[in-house]
Amino acid sequence: MGFLISFALIFMMLIVNQATLVGQTTAEGVLEFPKHEIRDLRSEALLWSRYGEEDAVRDDIILLSLKRNHALVQLYSEPYPDIMGSRMITIRFNNGVTVYEEITLLI
Repeated sequence: MGFLISFALIFMMLIVNQATLVGQTTAEGVLEFPKHEIRDLRSEALLWSRYGEEDAVRDDIILLSLKRNHALVQLYSEPYPDIMGSRMITIRFNNGVTVYEEITLLI
């Protein structure tokens, strides 16, 4: 009987140990996501697409993201053919850990 109880205790100890590891890796994944950098990049991309001077501002954003965050950023703005006067903006962000892509339609 003692043998069965010891196996049951070892099994429960392994389950508790694995539960803490899963919680730790989930928390690390949430902390590593660069939400502030992506939010700042998105707001600047929306501004440059609305107010013009797209090439100069786009080049500055790409250079700053490489220098500060060591991230690769691609920004595209092109007319959307189905709706007159609208633009489609594509934002791609890659810092080696997180890959993020967003397509926004400005009407």
